[in-house]
Amino acid sequence: MALCRARGACPGWTLPAILITTPAFVRHRRQNGESFISSFCLMAPVPSLPTSILNRLGFNLDVMMTLSAVARATERIGLVATGSTTFNEPYNLARQFKALDVMSHGRVGWNAITSAGDDVAANYGVRIPSSEDRYGRAHEVIQLVQALWGSWGKDARVHDQATGQFAKSEEVAPINLGGKYVASRGPLYIPPSEQGQPLVFHAAGLSNNALGLAGRYASAVIGAAFSIEEAIEHRTAFRAAAEAAGRNPDEIKFIPCLMTTIAADKRVALDRRIALTERAFPQRVAYLQHMLGVSLDAADMDKPLSSEQLARAGPTDRDPRSVRALTVARDGWSLRDILAHGVIDYQPVVAGTAIDVADHLQDWFEAGAADGFWISPDVNEDGIDALVDGVVPLLQERGLFHQDYEGKTLRDHVGAPDQYGMDSRV
Repeated sequence: MALCRARGACPGWTLPAILITTPAFVRHRRQNGESFISSFCLMAPVPSLPTSILNRLGFNLDVMMTLSAVARATERIGLVATGSTTFNEPYNLARQFKALDVMSHGRVGWNAITSAGDDVAANYGVRIPSSEDRYGRAHEVIQLVQALWGSWGKDARVHDQATGQFAKSEEVAPINLGGKYVASRGPLYIPPSEQGQPLVFHAAGLSNNALGLAGRYASAVIGAAFSIEEAIEHRTAFRAAAEAAGRNPDEIKFIPCLMTTIAADKRVALDRRIALTERAFPQRVAYLQHMLGVSLDAADMDKPLSSEQLARAGPTDRDPRSVRALTVARDGWSLRDILAHGVIDYQPVVAGTAIDVADHLQDWFEAGAADGFWISPDVNEDGIDALVDGVVPLLQERGLFHQDYEGKTLRDHVGAPDQYGMDSRV
């Protein structure tokens, strides 16, 4: 599921009905200013079986296999897959991602993350490492993967049919690198793609470890922020981390997530979210009362909070979502509608018209709170259509979304500088 489809900016795009992913678009500088460009779709694996699968809608069988199929059906959209540095060996990661990069003609990114769940570690017969060891290994894995990507010289591939020469052997060499956690002799057996090598992404919060990792290696950070002010704080912190690592801060893009429910009017959108999520409302009422500091009764789902409850309510410092939850409550919505606004979803939610979504994107973008957005529609089948057919034309009319692509690779779309092998600056 990508923002562009066959009738949009991606010729030849078709979508398997089972594909579960999310589209993103990113700030792109042009001669006449800045605008969004439909950039990539991001997919994450399911590293362990959820505790309850009773209402599980679906998951990817394997992200690399799925994106290989997507690569054959698309021409421009980027393909970003999540790969853990904790439970994968660098050579395997380097091989898989570069093979997909060559197959897609330079459209691949690696969302390099550490694994933190004991349920995931149990599947590998180990316990989850400490934060120090997880991030120590992550730094070594990323450096080693990039070194393997660069083990072929950029001009090493010849592929001369007349002479039979495939490559310049003197430009393909072992890397012979190792550290405390990982090592590899190399070289990789895969030549460069049109963009040289995949981009590194990182999904992260503002921990020192995350800032250090993203600042050194990431071209883009997938983040979570629930207000413009919080997003500005995150974006500023990651840009500062990149600069501290010796990079240009413009080389790192901060991309917060947005969950969308788009309908003809707000009432219809809220009713749609109620139909999709109300099974969880009893548990969410219990959490909402902790967020607001007042007693709430699930029997009063169709009533707004009373004046007495609103007088006692206040946002908690422990959850940044509580500020918006209180604002929605004070607007007079019923308890059911407050929850339908997505006030305790794991990402910000806009439930309303295409104009509401376009306004949200424009406000955050122009405030410097985001370099782009990772968008998660509520329902794949028609949620993507509502986004592409409703929101994108509005952004184009406002000069905030591209009319066509200026490049073919993911590096072109994200505006990332050329890099082959490790970045000597860091």
